[in-house]
Amino acid sequence: MAEFINIRVAPQFKDDQAYWKKVISKSNHRSIEDISDVILVKRSIDARGKSPKYQLRVQVFYESESSDQESRSINYNKLGEAKKVVIVGAGPCGYFAALRCIELGLRPVVLDRGKDVRARRRDLRDIQQHDKVNPDSNYCFGEGGAGTYSDGKLYTRSVKRGDVQKVLQVLVDHGAKPDILIDAHPHIGSNKLPQIVANIRKTIESAGGSIHFDTQVVDFQIEEDKIKKVIARDGEVYDGDAVVLCTGHSARDIYKLCHRKGISIEFKPFAMGMRLEHPQPLIDRIQYNQPKGDYLPAASYSLSCQVDDHGVFSFCMCPGGLIVPAATSPGEIVVNGMSLSKRDSAFANAAMVVTIDDNPEGNDVFGGVKYQQALEHKIFNHGDGSQAAPAQRVTDFLKGRVSSSLPDSSYIPGVYAAPMHELLPYDIVTKIKQALKIFDKRMRGYITSEAQFVGLESRTSAPIRIPRDKESLMHKDVAGLFPAGEGAGYAGGILSAALDGERIAVAVKDYLFCS
Repeated sequence: MAEFINIRVAPQFKDDQAYWKKVISKSNHRSIEDISDVILVKRSIDARGKSPKYQLRVQVFYESESSDQESRSINYNKLGEAKKVVIVGAGPCGYFAALRCIELGLRPVVLDRGKDVRARRRDLRDIQQHDKVNPDSNYCFGEGGAGTYSDGKLYTRSVKRGDVQKVLQVLVDHGAKPDILIDAHPHIGSNKLPQIVANIRKTIESAGGSIHFDTQVVDFQIEEDKIKKVIARDGEVYDGDAVVLCTGHSARDIYKLCHRKGISIEFKPFAMGMRLEHPQPLIDRIQYNQPKGDYLPAASYSLSCQVDDHGVFSFCMCPGGLIVPAATSPGEIVVNGMSLSKRDSAFANAAMVVTIDDNPEGNDVFGGVKYQQALEHKIFNHGDGSQAAPAQRVTDFLKGRVSSSLPDSSYIPGVYAAPMHELLPYDIVTKIKQALKIFDKRMRGYITSEAQFVGLESRTSAPIRIPRDKESLMHKDVAGLFPAGEGAGYAGGILSAALDGERIAVAVKDYLFCS
């Protein structure tokens, strides 16, 4: 019988059958001749101890056993007569909802306010190099959503939400490396993901779905508590048998539209802070207890603690990464992190944020949004009108003084010395200061003058939830309306958003054919 075995090997291990058979033979005392095949199933790094090792899970086949596995690739058949589902948002939630709709015999009509992945690049260059923010096409809006050009990490703890391996296989079928099927923390990279997203679009269109860019939704037609049509900015009307709303955490106009149309929304806790940038070799030495070398990837970390009953944690850690401008409107400073597929930048960055559990504006459902906006505008107005971001060495932040100089940074629009300890709210500053001392005990050397805070990190998650029924996944007030993904408050990354999109598509079919 085939069996699964866990083994630890040096970073220089060879991924070939001769090597595997030798290692397995030593670990379970079976003859090399008895082993017919070995398949690597899962791969992670164990950096405990003096020397890092790879922790591997392999499936071993003996004697004449076959290792042939049934392909999980999906054939998306051409749709015939089918009910239409309008999907607002072409991010991972929207695209995976569309793919699942096609599997279920439903015709997706995807609308996105932004541009396709190729056309988005010009607008990203404008914000990076010319300080020009296009409110419809930026790091948050456009085909593929925020994750397309801000890293492409595929890790989620929400494994009970759906078939994670299926989502990863779909990405592989559309151009991702098969490594994401076995890595404990899979990553594609912002240089590779755009083509994968474009390939998914081609699949949707070739099966009979349609995708409409530069199509901002500005109104809903609701009759007798049932959504009938979606109206775009250009006046075009899109009707469908159901509507999936998955516009991402920064589509504040959609929240206002829901509120105006009597579609209930509610405040949701979120987090805010700054992006913290270290030299990558320093993080490598801390995590690996040695220089990285040629066989290990750029080291990452994940830190969290409680300070006065509030969570303080690192978020969206980007080893070998870059800091990018993520504003969605002129007059804002917002930063985010990303890594290219090789993760070979000289810098490591991560958000360092504090949870905001209570509504800053009392009973105002837009309290979180207003809090975000006020701080984003304050940080912008402190600068020179460009996308240059305020920064401060970590050691100076702790001492409450403006840095006399700043380390090099990956942030292309540039950084300037500023009193981050004064610009941010007192509660956020004091909690980050306390958390840093805790984190430095876990990662000796984490507090260093070589590291700097770059602000502002304000878009970690949506500050509003669009409520839905737990069973039907439909909005409790409006029949046929399915809130989904990060923007509705039900996901937190590419993978969880994709899983939510798949769940929603099934719920839509149940609504259309079982109600």
